[in-house]
Amino acid sequence: MSMTENRDMSGIPPSAPPWLAVLARRNREHAYLAASLVRWIILGSVSGGLAGLSGWVFLTVLDRITDFRLEHDRMYFMLPVAGLILGGMYHFFGGRAKGGSPLLIEQIHEPTEWLPRRMAPMILLGTWASQLFGASVGREGTALQMSGGLTDTFARLIRLKPDDRRTLLIAALAGGFGAVFGVPVAGAVFALEVQSLGRVRYEAIVPALSASIVGDLIVRGLGYHHALRVPLDPRIDTWLILKLLLGGVAFGLAGAAFIELTEGLKSATARFIRFPPLRTFLGGLALVGLTAWVGHDYLGMSLGIIDRALAGDRLSFAVFALKILFAAISIGTLFPGGEVTPLFAIGATLGVALATPLNIEPSLLAGLGFVAVFAGASNTPLACTILGIEIFGGGAAVPFAVVCVVAFVFSGHRSIYPTQRVAITKTGRNLEHRPRIHGWHSRPE
Repeated sequence: MSMTENRDMSGIPPSAPPWLAVLARRNREHAYLAASLVRWIILGSVSGGLAGLSGWVFLTVLDRITDFRLEHDRMYFMLPVAGLILGGMYHFFGGRAKGGSPLLIEQIHEPTEWLPRRMAPMILLGTWASQLFGASVGREGTALQMSGGLTDTFARLIRLKPDDRRTLLIAALAGGFGAVFGVPVAGAVFALEVQSLGRVRYEAIVPALSASIVGDLIVRGLGYHHALRVPLDPRIDTWLILKLLLGGVAFGLAGAAFIELTEGLKSATARFIRFPPLRTFLGGLALVGLTAWVGHDYLGMSLGIIDRALAGDRLSFAVFALKILFAAISIGTLFPGGEVTPLFAIGATLGVALATPLNIEPSLLAGLGFVAVFAGASNTPLACTILGIEIFGGGAAVPFAVVCVVAFVFSGHRSIYPTQRVAITKTGRNLEHRPRIHGWHSRPE
């Protein structure tokens, strides 16, 4: 028998000491882990690069569009016409791109069909147009769909296997979220947490973090500056925590109210109005009437009232309720865009309104509400706790955790992402076999 034949598969002779065989096995394991680490850092960085470049273009033009609309305060009169055109664009040419962010999450669950190439340009142009005329939509949906569409095109070019494609789509979520909001750690955790309630997908942690960091670095490196917020550093005691429990309940119920109203409008308009562009047209008419009645503060992303709330200005409960109404009409009648920035505005204005009855510093409760309503509406309490820390500093880490977790519990089994699945309910019941939570609805055709 030759020397080669007298060795085991590791290349170690049978007569070698046992510790040498163990060392060889561990070396092989670490070599495999190192190769996998490098591979996923590279793939995640490519996804993050696509997210960062597209995010920078989107944000830069969006700022100019917002400034133009604010300087020309009668632009909102064109909302019905814009809605008819945008609705027609998606109805006649959208195809599967009409599925939006839920379609992206659905493909993470079951990677069976490539995302349509038209998804990224359609949501980009659609959101710009929505914001130009004042529809109350946000930025996150656009960022996720652009990043997902571009990343999936890349995955198709390099012929990734379904499981690897699933992992790279999670990285695309991270890159889009981290780049558009300037929160790389929260972006990565959001992507790992958002597809399934009760399950965090740690298998995608390397590409998700790589994509989110690279996306954020590119947006900042190209000169885009995210708004800086005053750090929060409250004195934490028992009474504050007890008050924050009540605040968290209110934030969770606000997120639930937004989802119920939005889904109710989608269902009602789909039932009574068969032609989708007409729904968006009528939504635009409703927004024009409301704006003529209550003013311009609730149009677009409502950055003005967000800034006022975070500065501690006293705002009534009517402000947050009106923002829910404007956002629900805009999204419920299918204006393109996202839900997150409206949820930021709803949370911040509700927080500052609650500050007086709860006897809490207004700017603190506004900052907590800013992230907690989103935590409840998206079922991502971990990501939103980190989001608050990245935006407002670590001094309020405990308050952020408290309100985000309580809001998550009290929003119930609802989500702004209808294809988000449930692995474990909020009462601890395992439902991983069940495709989606009872009461959620897909976007109507």
